[in-house]
Amino acid sequence: MTSDSAVNGRPVSDPGAAAARATAGILHDTLHGSARGVVVDSPPGAGKSTLVVRAALELAAAGRPLMIVAQTNAQVDDLVLRLARKEPGLPVGRLHSNDSDPYDKALDDLDNVRTSAKAGDLAGLDVVISTAAKWAHVQGVEPWQHAIVDEAYQMRSDALLAVAGLFERALFVGDPGQLDPFTIVGSEQWAGLSYDPSASAVSTLLAHNPDLPQHRLPVSWRLPASAAPLVSDAFYPYTPFRSGTVADDRRLAFGVPSDGSGPDRVLDEAAESGWGLLELPARHTPRTDPEAVRAVALVVRRLLDRGGAAVSEQSAEAVPLTVGRIAVGTAHRDQAAAVRAALTELGVAGVTVDTANRLQGREYDVTVVLHPLSGRPDATAFHLETGRLCVLASRHRHACIVVCREGVSDLLDEHPSTEPVQLGVTVKFPDGWEANHAVLAHLAEHRVRWEPGTA
Repeated sequence: MTSDSAVNGRPVSDPGAAAARATAGILHDTLHGSARGVVVDSPPGAGKSTLVVRAALELAAAGRPLMIVAQTNAQVDDLVLRLARKEPGLPVGRLHSNDSDPYDKALDDLDNVRTSAKAGDLAGLDVVISTAAKWAHVQGVEPWQHAIVDEAYQMRSDALLAVAGLFERALFVGDPGQLDPFTIVGSEQWAGLSYDPSASAVSTLLAHNPDLPQHRLPVSWRLPASAAPLVSDAFYPYTPFRSGTVADDRRLAFGVPSDGSGPDRVLDEAAESGWGLLELPARHTPRTDPEAVRAVALVVRRLLDRGGAAVSEQSAEAVPLTVGRIAVGTAHRDQAAAVRAALTELGVAGVTVDTANRLQGREYDVTVVLHPLSGRPDATAFHLETGRLCVLASRHRHACIVVCREGVSDLLDEHPSTEPVQLGVTVKFPDGWEANHAVLAHLAEHRVRWEPGTA
């Protein structure tokens, strides 16, 4: 594991230098090492995609054609566009499915990009990119010397096994704190086995190859100085990281004064501190709690009505906070649908509203989160999953506002985990109970109590 003073409790004056040292070590092992795999752990917003593009360009420049494996079509298209912007003359292949709309049509305008549903049509190109699902059906081609697996922690081990014969060596890049790979079937029968197909590609890879080089990116360029310490301590205790900015680098301000309501007061708190907790009275509610859903929608409405503007290291001038730079995160799809409906009633359109699973990898200036445990009578494994809370708490560049009913701390204390202990299964640390308590303790310092219907 690479080491840097930024992740050993001692401050580093230049986060860029720390990130550059980590990147140099990763590229050295990738281009000049002999191990079959190199693993890179990355915190939220540390530049995973930038690293993937950089590694791909250096491998291609060294005369080593490679394949890139991503997990979704959107991720594949984004990587193709990034490579084209960075190196317009690089021949890139976009391997796609036979669906009617298999890729972003913007790729058709790029002279250096060739698209095809057949891997043979793309043979000889410097870089070929596709999803793990599409690569799994590729046969009869000469194996690539190198591969890069993006979002490797969100790839199941059975998906890695399906493509492992297509390359000789690979760079695995991913975020260990995010949600585990998704599976539509129960996986209890494989729990604890070395060949558990539902486990992440990286965990299975390291279980069988513990001596592979492991690195980590030590700086988050997304999370502000107000958020990185909490997210690092709560979700990455063994691989801590720091923000690439300091407190004065980013500011969020409103052109319209507060009206004194709960939503406005929590907005002012979030603008000042980076965090805000709008706490509603304790109550057991349906999952689509109408009061909590409307509270989320009101916070978004007031964000826009008050003329929010952000200043950051990317722009010395205040940039208006538009609907495209705001997101709402929920645990369930029906909650997201309810929030969209509430926003429509308030005349708001264009704000991203989605579940944690679908918000992974995305970035916004301000996020509004409906807490997964708000109003619940119990704390299930789903709602306590560490990665879910980590995703919801780490999408923002300026501020995160959490809407939650009072009583979640008591709920956690009254409902210890009753999940069965599985022999041979590595216990994920920190667990959801501990991470939730850490986040709630921090949010309590930025709490605004509000009863809907009152000021």
